[in-house]
Amino acid sequence: MLSINLNQKSKEETYKSLIPICKSLIDDETEWLSLLANFSALLKQTFDSFSWVGFYLLKDGRLILGPFQGKVACSLIEIGKGVCGTSFKEKRTIVVEDVEKFPGHIACDENSRSEIVVPIFIDNEIIGVLDIDSYNYSNFDQIDQENLETLVSILSSKLKQLNYRLI
Repeated sequence: MLSINLNQKSKEETYKSLIPICKSLIDDETEWLSLLANFSALLKQTFDSFSWVGFYLLKDGRLILGPFQGKVACSLIEIGKGVCGTSFKEKRTIVVEDVEKFPGHIACDENSRSEIVVPIFIDNEIIGVLDIDSYNYSNFDQIDQENLETLVSILSSKLKQLNYRLI
């Protein structure tokens, strides 16, 4: 069982400590569904300011809800819609300081105030996004973006090893 205690002084130090923990968590994993579930749990457990952490995965030309931690969520998002659909379409990380100001924001949780969405690639093909919400305005910054992109890259490498294919 993996023990997680990251009472660090800064967000940057927390992420730095989280990377080897993440690698350890996924090293022996053989199931992609379990991998995504534990990955989202690890992030939610580590950061108190994250109100929702989860995945939206490409299936039949739309994003469907994958493993997550948090309140009940929207189960389907069209490509190009909301923050997740826009991140997927534009194939880039999007940081939103105030979701109310994002055109077409999809409010799955009316209490969400800020959001970060990181695309997931396998062999340069986008397969989904990691979505993280917060009840705090401007919760996410460059430190989050850089480190979450690193963590998602580690995750994608493992998904590739597992020959990830959404059924």
